[in-house]
Amino acid sequence: MESLQEFVWLGQMLLVLIVAAAVAAVAMRALSGIARRAEKTVSYFDDALLEAARQPLLWLIVLGASLACLEIIEQQVATGLLSIALLQNLRLLAVIGLCAWFLLKFCSELERRFLARSKAASDPSRMDAMTLQALMRLLRLVIIVAAVLVVLPTFGVEITAVLAFGGIGGVAIGFAAQDLLASFFGGLMLYLDRPFSPGDWIRSSDRDIEGVVEHIGWRITVVRTFDKRPLYIPNSVFTKLALENPSRMTNRRIYETIGIRYRDAGKMQAIVAEVKAMLLAHEEIDSEQTMIVNFNRFAPSSLDFFVYTFTRTANWVRFHEIKQDVLLRIIAIVHSQGADIAFPTTTLDGLPAVLAEPDLAPRADASAG
Repeated sequence: MESLQEFVWLGQMLLVLIVAAAVAAVAMRALSGIARRAEKTVSYFDDALLEAARQPLLWLIVLGASLACLEIIEQQVATGLLSIALLQNLRLLAVIGLCAWFLLKFCSELERRFLARSKAASDPSRMDAMTLQALMRLLRLVIIVAAVLVVLPTFGVEITAVLAFGGIGGVAIGFAAQDLLASFFGGLMLYLDRPFSPGDWIRSSDRDIEGVVEHIGWRITVVRTFDKRPLYIPNSVFTKLALENPSRMTNRRIYETIGIRYRDAGKMQAIVAEVKAMLLAHEEIDSEQTMIVNFNRFAPSSLDFFVYTFTRTANWVRFHEIKQDVLLRIIAIVHSQGADIAFPTTTLDGLPAVLAEPDLAPRADASAG
């Protein structure tokens, strides 16, 4: 009997493991059932919450059973390796770690599902996606810092001392890493102000910066120039320069000056009227925007009229196709009126006779001699 009682703890451990396995099976089955129902809802918060809870919950059951078995072994065998206080600290560390893991997974799942829904939408809002990414990065940092601060007292470290040291150290680090912090807060301002997003074409007249934004990080932004070179720009630079974002243009402007010959002055009014009628009827010209077609000036070799209008598209390639079509139609209109496009010419009136008929007598005398 005594020999059997000595091994009662093995039965207790087996019972703990059986109960843990049953609880894990029931919990996973329940989560799967709830997840199937949550997929039918419009909100993706519940989907992200259930998906994030799956693995941490399973590991919570496994670690709880493992620590219970260790406690049974320590109570029955009395090895002296594990004290009650140590087991309690291990439980606390396991719970804190699993809670932090769950929150980090929830942030990742929420971000992933939001981005997937934004890409699947007919009009995705990439700027909102940028804001979410920035907030999730900050939230992950807060979760990690909070978990560390909660764990420190378990190892006998006073939080007040850590915070005091952090305040002094923060000042020193701030002076030593001014550029790094400036870029960090510059990146934060980019996420909050949202002057551009990945895929946008940006340029700056203050600096030699022009290209397509590929990535916005906490310290640097990667811009791919039009000759396909990557340009790595510290985020602090964007707080000091004026930036243009042509990708957010609503329309593109056609602003051209066309000159006809002076001999076609009587046809100017008809040409201008026909060009404006053509633009009003053009399917790719936005007639709701400013449109001007007027005789403008007497140039040295031409009579100039200008065309000022906007295309419906903001696409750069398509814009040039439309502009070409408009210019070709203008040429056709000018020719249809019996006029022509002017080019630089020089007319000489009242040419002196001595220049018109040069004296060849000296040359003749020279040849005779």
